[in-house]
Amino acid sequence: MGCVRNRGPGLRALLPWQVQGIRTGREWVRGVAPQVVRARWQRLAEAEEPDRARLFRVSRSRRLTSGVAQLPGQATPTHRLSLGLGDCPAPVRVRVGAFDRQWLLPDARLLDQPRPELWRVADRHQVFVQLLPGPEVAFSAEPPLGTVTLPFFRRPGGQEPNLAPGLTDCLTARLDSPVSASDVLAWIAAVTAHPAAAALGADDVEVPLPRDSALWARGLDLGRQVLAAHRFAADRPRLPGGRRPYVRQPVNSRWTPSEPDYEVETGTLLLGNEGRISPVPATVAAHPSVAAWFAERTAHHAAEPGTLEALGLVGWPQQSTADLVELLTVLAAVTALHPAQAELTAAAGEADGITAEELRSAGILPAPAAAARPASVLDHQEEGPEGQFVLL
Repeated sequence: MGCVRNRGPGLRALLPWQVQGIRTGREWVRGVAPQVVRARWQRLAEAEEPDRARLFRVSRSRRLTSGVAQLPGQATPTHRLSLGLGDCPAPVRVRVGAFDRQWLLPDARLLDQPRPELWRVADRHQVFVQLLPGPEVAFSAEPPLGTVTLPFFRRPGGQEPNLAPGLTDCLTARLDSPVSASDVLAWIAAVTAHPAAAALGADDVEVPLPRDSALWARGLDLGRQVLAAHRFAADRPRLPGGRRPYVRQPVNSRWTPSEPDYEVETGTLLLGNEGRISPVPATVAAHPSVAAWFAERTAHHAAEPGTLEALGLVGWPQQSTADLVELLTVLAAVTALHPAQAELTAAAGEADGITAEELRSAGILPAPAAAARPASVLDHQEEGPEGQFVLL
């Protein structure tokens, strides 16, 4: 009978502040291009009652008469929509699932659960750790929709890492080498963001923590590559051998999007009768994110006629090709790292590691209740309903 390996801590234990992602409550407020959500806003603004209420999709949380505070960092009005819509909010990037970057109207009056605590810490320094069903771990620079979200920084400007207090000091002592918060994030990315990561139930993953400083250093380099790819931060990452997906033949602008075909012999993604993108590895062409990406861009065809959701892309803009090439390049970089991640994770799991029980004995886990709550914001005002200011 084999021995039972002492397991490492779970991701949710190490990053104690966790928020459910933004819940829109109505699909029309997000779209695959900024012009799509602007067109929907304009259609709503032009509608008369009672058609406007129907188009809006009233819910228990949001009505046209709802008084709602302004989203932090967004210059949107706070008067009730029933008094007039005014100018369209400037669309912002959000993450849908692991790799789909879409556009959202950042107006709290439109969102059932806008999660202002996420917007307060959403800046260029932030890394949003997503725990998707599976479980699957992904990282994004944009606020995510819907999924369990663990922001890595509790304050703007990359301040106050969302880590169990004392963790970096504990790891520094065990590894006999300085460990920073960014090091911990890179290690987490290396051992969790791949298909072979060890699940701890249906909503958490194990983070094996080694005592071997050489193994740790190996993981940091790998994890930084993972983070750059997931966050679309790398400058057009190349495939092994220096290649990258390239538009061989442009897509017809009148093409009605559908899931593409794939030519195995040449590694070419076929878009309609004319569009050709290659080289695309077979693992990328078959990646679930590609099918999901196209499904999002054709969803308006199945929407109820006359609804805002039925307003979508007309034809195939050139920007859609650029977005697709970017997605394929990122997925190629991500999948190319998976074998090294699986090997590292297995090595860390088999080696003498820092267990969850050891962290509990050291007083690191469980993290104190205060670490699981958002940090207080006392240095600026936020506009409440009808232009009233609130101090947080």
